[in-house]
Amino acid sequence: VQLVESGGGLVQPGGSLRLSCAASGIIFSLDTMDWYRQGPGKKSELVAVITSGRSTKYANSVKGRYTISRDNAKNTIYLQMNSLKPEDTAVYYCHTSPLGRPYWGQGTQVTVSP
Repeated sequence: VQLVESGGGLVQPGGSLRLSCAASGIIFSLDTMDWYRQGPGKKSELVAVITSGRSTKYANSVKGRYTISRDNAKNTIYLQMNSLKPEDTAVYYCHTSPLGRPYWGQGTQVTVSP
């Protein structure tokens, strides 16, 4: 199983970024996929979840600003991040746990700074 994130970078407060996570080695369409993040000096935080049926859940800290989506034809999930704040600065990780075994991507850095 391989998860490869992309799309991070430096953005000003109020800006937007879209993260992507390409998956291989799993039956992608059947799996719940998540985005986590870990900011400097902070614990890991579950940011957004999307199920195989495309139900979604969000952390309160990002609700209304972030949107998780999936493209099963491309085995890829996305995280559209709008109205970014300095406190959104973190390494963002893609995650899935097919049959209870967790897999993580390498992470992509998002920095929100003037």
